[in-house]
Amino acid sequence: MTQDTRNVNGDSTGTAYDVVVVGGGAAGLSAGLVLGRSRRRVLVVDAGEPRNAPAAHMQGYLSRDGMPPAEFLAEGRRELAAYDVEVAEDRVTAVLPDGAGEFEVTLAGGRSVHARRIVVATGLVDELPDLPGVAERWGRDVLHCPYCHGWEVRDQPFGVIASEVTGIHQALLVTQWSKDVTLFLHTVRELSDEDWEQLAAAGVTVVEGEVAGLEIEDDRLIGVRLAGGQVFPRSALFVDAKPLPRHGLLNELGAAMQDTPVGPYPAVDPTGRTSVPGVWAVGNATGPKVQVIHAAAAGYQAGAMINYELVMADINSRTAMEL
Repeated sequence: MTQDTRNVNGDSTGTAYDVVVVGGGAAGLSAGLVLGRSRRRVLVVDAGEPRNAPAAHMQGYLSRDGMPPAEFLAEGRRELAAYDVEVAEDRVTAVLPDGAGEFEVTLAGGRSVHARRIVVATGLVDELPDLPGVAERWGRDVLHCPYCHGWEVRDQPFGVIASEVTGIHQALLVTQWSKDVTLFLHTVRELSDEDWEQLAAAGVTVVEGEVAGLEIEDDRLIGVRLAGGQVFPRSALFVDAKPLPRHGLLNELGAAMQDTPVGPYPAVDPTGRTSVPGVWAVGNATGPKVQVIHAAAAGYQAGAMINYELVMADINSRTAMEL
């Protein structure tokens, strides 16, 4: 399913693919699956750093609810293999336009390949609050998404650390999963009158003072400790992680960005097409609120559109040659 490309001197310059997909999470694998089924030559390059790796299970994906993320990705790779899609455990270090509307792709392992189209599915990294115990418990009983984990910790005593970005929103939302919710203001100094009214109506307890760390016993969260030493018994803690998108390749390619409440993300059309001809972006590379099921759908849309574009490009090329 691949072919060698050669320069004018006949020297091998690498391997040619229709599409190189950068990132092997749900979005990248889904794009690869659609393109493989479209009889395209596809390389998926995966650095092995999925956003949801700390979580024991993923939820909310119809027919895969509760499946471990690693198992989900392994199954995806098995499906791609049936269509001769190549998956390389490597990292893309450069994507350079070749001047003819296509790209030269360099991998960290030293390999260089040619691609007609590029899909960027590099995702993001969650930057956690700098509090002792948070990183160690992340994805277990320190959480950020009630739709991902709320059912598993339902009716337990919740803690929520207030955020300058999301304010009290998360504390109000999680009352759907537990009626015992405590909001720790931490470094948030002021709330509006409306905030106080909504918190009171939702039955949320508000605690002022900075959080110093977590109380852990028998490998589970049992409380939140303030700087003054007071401990509030809690079994689950929701925090607002700062999303750090992996946009290095998109920035180097000059992709247009648009401002969002959490920083710049690439401007894309409904299929993931960026402002750079021949380059698509999908999954968490396009926004922090993309869940696994959304990422898979985005990869599917991108794959279908790329295949159509390549079909038309080949037809137009043959037409031009016949004129």
